[in-house]
Amino acid sequence: MVSRAPRAAPLHRSPQRAAGAAAAAEGARPDRRHAILLAAEKLFAQHGYHAVTIRQIADEAGVPLALVGYYYGPKHELFHAIFEHWSHTIEERLAGLRAVPIDPDDTRTLPRIIEAFTAPVLALRASAEGEYYALLVARELYHATEEADRVLRGYFDPLAEAYIDALHLALPHATRAQAAWGYQFALGTLLHHLNDTRIERLSRGENRRSDPAVAPMLVNFIVGGLRAALPRPRTAAQKKTMTRRHKP
Repeated sequence: MVSRAPRAAPLHRSPQRAAGAAAAAEGARPDRRHAILLAAEKLFAQHGYHAVTIRQIADEAGVPLALVGYYYGPKHELFHAIFEHWSHTIEERLAGLRAVPIDPDDTRTLPRIIEAFTAPVLALRASAEGEYYALLVARELYHATEEADRVLRGYFDPLAEAYIDALHLALPHATRAQAAWGYQFALGTLLHHLNDTRIERLSRGENRRSDPAVAPMLVNFIVGGLRAALPRPRTAAQKKTMTRRHKP
């Protein structure tokens, strides 16, 4: 009896089987493009844009060096891509502002505007997903660099304009230029809270950095500062009352 040789495996798989195998391999591999973005976000937040190299980003992401450039191009484009990835958070903050009823005669209007301004950022900083992005915003965007200016103009200036307009409506006795100063002072307070670590030492360990639990205190501080810096002019009746009080 003549034994038959085992049948040889086909040299070429069908196109359908080859495509299926490629899809399975791609599905089993981590999303390297997203890993690069997360690595850049983390390193830029921790060390600053100019202190981080593409090689460090590749090492952090666990990908070949060439892949960073393949997906994102030069480093400044990767920096920009981070803010494009998070651009939906700016739309959410604008939507929150639009939901605030602006009535200058309602004492709740100004606190509501400031809460809409601060709360989403504090929540982002406290979340595992948004921690490094919030820190990156607080750390990098107020350095006078071409990269930061491009991001500010493209993403954050429209947000700032909307909040300045809202502050101007809530404080109509002030000029818009004064409302713009008020916005900048409020922003400085918020960013310092996001970025500061010294509070733990100064409070002798009682306070925690970027603690979202102090959000009401932060809102009250900003609102109090705006009202003190941009007080409503006294009415004739109020002036008469003040005069009577100070008469001997």
